[in-house]
Amino acid sequence: MTQTLDPTDVGSTGSPDPQAVVDAWLGDFERALQAQDIAAVTDLFVTDSFWRDLVAFTWNLKTVEGHDEIAAMLADRLADTAPSNFTTSEPATAADGIYTAFVTFETSVGRGEGLLRLRDGEDGPKAWTLLTTLQELKGHEEPLGASRVMGAVHGQSADTRSWAERKADEEDELGYAVQPYVLVIGGGQGGIALGARLRQLGVPSIVVDKHDRPGDQWRKRYKSLCLHDPVWYDHLPYLPFPDNWPVFAPKDKIGDWLEFYTRVMEVPYWSKTECTSASYDEASGKWTVQINRDGEELTLHPTQLVLATGMSGKANVPSFPGQDVFTGEQHHSSQHPGPDNYAGKKVVVIGANNSSHDICKALVDNGVDATMVQRSSTHIVRSDSLMEVGLGDLYSERAVASGMTTKKADFTFASLPYRIMHEFQIPIYNEIRERDKDFYAALEAAGFDLDFGDDDSGLFMKYLRRGSGYYIDVGASELVANGTIKLAHGNVDHLTENSVVLTDGTELPADVVVYATGYGSMNGWAADLMGQDVADRVGKVWGLGSDTTKDPGPWEGEQRNMWKPTQQPNLWFHGGNLHQSRHYSLYLALQLKARFEGLHTPVYGLQEVHHLS
Repeated sequence: MTQTLDPTDVGSTGSPDPQAVVDAWLGDFERALQAQDIAAVTDLFVTDSFWRDLVAFTWNLKTVEGHDEIAAMLADRLADTAPSNFTTSEPATAADGIYTAFVTFETSVGRGEGLLRLRDGEDGPKAWTLLTTLQELKGHEEPLGASRVMGAVHGQSADTRSWAERKADEEDELGYAVQPYVLVIGGGQGGIALGARLRQLGVPSIVVDKHDRPGDQWRKRYKSLCLHDPVWYDHLPYLPFPDNWPVFAPKDKIGDWLEFYTRVMEVPYWSKTECTSASYDEASGKWTVQINRDGEELTLHPTQLVLATGMSGKANVPSFPGQDVFTGEQHHSSQHPGPDNYAGKKVVVIGANNSSHDICKALVDNGVDATMVQRSSTHIVRSDSLMEVGLGDLYSERAVASGMTTKKADFTFASLPYRIMHEFQIPIYNEIRERDKDFYAALEAAGFDLDFGDDDSGLFMKYLRRGSGYYIDVGASELVANGTIKLAHGNVDHLTENSVVLTDGTELPADVVVYATGYGSMNGWAADLMGQDVADRVGKVWGLGSDTTKDPGPWEGEQRNMWKPTQQPNLWFHGGNLHQSRHYSLYLALQLKARFEGLHTPVYGLQEVHHLS
């Protein structure tokens, strides 16, 4: 969710030709790499440079910063990676002393793409940011485009089964006569996207989920739930949403799309399936996973285990004195059914972020008395402002019209280093704050406690750092400002038989209490399934180490434990929003495919554990 520093013009008349500048740099870069002259390579980068590698060089998701870290990475990985054939994939551009180019290259095992930014300096243009990503493995390419499968059998074939018969036989065997190489626990958008990638790569895998049908993770949420991210940001791999898809899709429509997608992409998907335990055997390098598949007890022995249980998967339900004496209804926001059964009742919603706003709006829209309890400040950004100012250059109809593809947008966004991302977000939110000053003034006048993040960098940095603390306004804020949604402040002290009492003594009459209190770290699922020792070995999941609220340092430079190897062998985490599920599922799938094929995958910079949860 960001505008970026990427140029859209080729500079002023008389400036050096951007393509010639980039070609010259790439030539010097490749010659230095092939000579394994690391000093010559680092000399091509400015001092405050960033190289973000997604699997291509490091078999990891790793950002190295500055000459010393770049040199250390290359000293370890250059000879084995053997990079070559760096070239631009479309004409380079330039603006304000920055030259930008999408590039392609090869390694010893694969083909990659990336994005390069050069910055003018006293010694000429040098690299400021470089993104390198692995896109495919040589000899293990996906059957896409010209290499797609025939489907129909022309002529004689020893296998006379129809497609439906072959598919039925595979479904009967996988998990029984044939063990999956990868077991993906969690069948929401993350698990389904990864399952589709693995299917295309020919990796035997099963995606399991406790719900009755794919998409139930969305269908079973409160009825007013819609995506707050626009459609251009949310496409899944291989199969983008059609052109008539709503900008903000309702939850049931998303649920139906996920079910349709699972069928069309032939994702091996076991619904009504719950994992009860998992243990790893160091000697065999395999997991033993106990599952219940619609009443059938099974034991699976996958080599790789992926927890795709989602950022919004493990409900964080607080414990307050008096919950046992409260005579009304209590539930977490993930279990909220919607407003239909609450006419004439008083509902108190604990929390003031996305879910709380959505729930309170639906309640008051249906005539229900709703009070929002704000325990800490919340960042609010209006949806239309976010779309126009924050996302418009990359993910919008005008971006598409200008030639921006989803892949180019993803690369552009991924190429901006996390270390400096906030510097480019702050001006965006300063503009939004000025644009919507009357909106914010009305909220503050109503007593709503606002923030723009620890450093005023806004919504997306909050999401990346802590995954909470914000609301994208689609109408609830006006209801808070005008008092239709009642507002209370403070922490909960206790519950009585029919009220919520805050620490300042404020008593809020309640027939229903909704805990819109967010979700715990994804490694909580590891603790539940594998034991606390495994969860502690992995450590905290999510966050950058920014040393801001709920994201303790030290700096780590990438999302903790997401989409990459962890300290627990053969255990991976996958999730995030639809954008992240789409983009990062490729890199996770390629890491799993390489291991399935027995390729050498030495991991550079395996993440250390600084925090347990």
